[in-house]
Amino acid sequence: MESTRRRALRPAGGAVGWRAPELQVLEARAAATAAAVPAQAARAAAFRPRWPGLQSSRLSVRMAAVAAEARVFLEVRRRLQSALLILGDSKEGGLPMAVSVTPSSLRMQSPGGCTELRLPAGVRLAPSTCRGLQHVPGDGLHLRLHARAESRPELISVFNQSSQDQECCTFYCQSCGEVIIRDRMLLRVLPLPGDNWGALVDEWCCHPDPFANKPLHPRENDCFTGDCFYLVNLKSDLWQPRPEGAPVETHHLSSENHLKLKPKANTKVICKRCKVMLGETVSSETTKFYMTEIIILPSERNFPIIPRSQFVQSVLAQCVVELSSARSTFRFTIQGHDDKVYILLWLLNSDSLVIESLGQYTNIKKFPVLEDVLKPDSNSACNAVKVLYQPCIKSRNAELSSLWENDLSVHSLTLPSTTCLELLLILSKSNATLPPSLRCMNSFQVAFLKM
Repeated sequence: MESTRRRALRPAGGAVGWRAPELQVLEARAAATAAAVPAQAARAAAFRPRWPGLQSSRLSVRMAAVAAEARVFLEVRRRLQSALLILGDSKEGGLPMAVSVTPSSLRMQSPGGCTELRLPAGVRLAPSTCRGLQHVPGDGLHLRLHARAESRPELISVFNQSSQDQECCTFYCQSCGEVIIRDRMLLRVLPLPGDNWGALVDEWCCHPDPFANKPLHPRENDCFTGDCFYLVNLKSDLWQPRPEGAPVETHHLSSENHLKLKPKANTKVICKRCKVMLGETVSSETTKFYMTEIIILPSERNFPIIPRSQFVQSVLAQCVVELSSARSTFRFTIQGHDDKVYILLWLLNSDSLVIESLGQYTNIKKFPVLEDVLKPDSNSACNAVKVLYQPCIKSRNAELSSLWENDLSVHSLTLPSTTCLELLLILSKSNATLPPSLRCMNSFQVAFLKM
């Protein structure tokens, strides 16, 4: 009878008089908090929406939260036109807080002050579309809304220009700004073929393969690009960086495995200023530079100071997005130049816009190499790719790593071993800043790589 009477009295459209199931969850939580902290939590407010009128589009919520800066996490999916909003809990007991979601901002009002998070230009929420309201222990209040965001600007490489307009380029060490190649006129910038290009030639040509056993080495004004490296001819550069050992010969060529060097000598190319590994020698004239270690700019431009972790994230994110689009490949093994697998990476989506308030993350352990990733008490908004990952150092996930290495649908990316470790720290740091309920998916860890 009581349930029938409640349905009969429920206003159309779920107005103020109706208590939603989500309300019961929040009320139960408020009651439990009141029993534990009678002095404060007895005042914890229940969820009471005021639906938008003609002049205001606002969703107002009252919840138990910390009086200081609130933890906010917002992920906007451009293609799906949806957003996940998480308003964090206080670990010290709550004070009443009024939370307002408007199309262009989030506002948290409490007796201790007010915190406002403004959305970037081009991002708009639809407060009246709130759905999936639930409280997740350890996270806080979860909301899902419709959202609109402008298309992400295309990443433009220095090589995305015609050969007639190609300017002189200078190669810099990204870590310290040391000039590696000065004023090089690149007349041809060509991508290397895939690893199965030899088989395709055999299938489609009626004559013997004219490229069999012939390495594709760049000429003086050429630059060949692989998945995450450049091939450049350094014959004319008398001041070029020298490897630690004598150059050796190659015996096969493709965008992935054309650099199989005979293990005769150390072929690493080291920056003479900061001693970072920049690449490896391929032949007496050709050098491979890793994209994560080199910045290529028109010669008239000055060297930009880009935080190391930001640069590594951007380069790797661009690599996996381009490979997933061109080859429908979404799983990657990140291995070092020593052929050891360091990370298993699985791309989930590339259309995320992540907005987060970092006020509650100041207790996370800092790593010197990553101090530029998180700045306490600041808000950040960035385009990002969402990935799953598994570390493979110290023999972790050895069985899964072996399965991925033998799977033809998994693509391998080779980077300097120190960069692989940097990337693992970046992923771990990103994972630690996510709300607890978003940090894991099945047996994988979740992270965002900022573009």
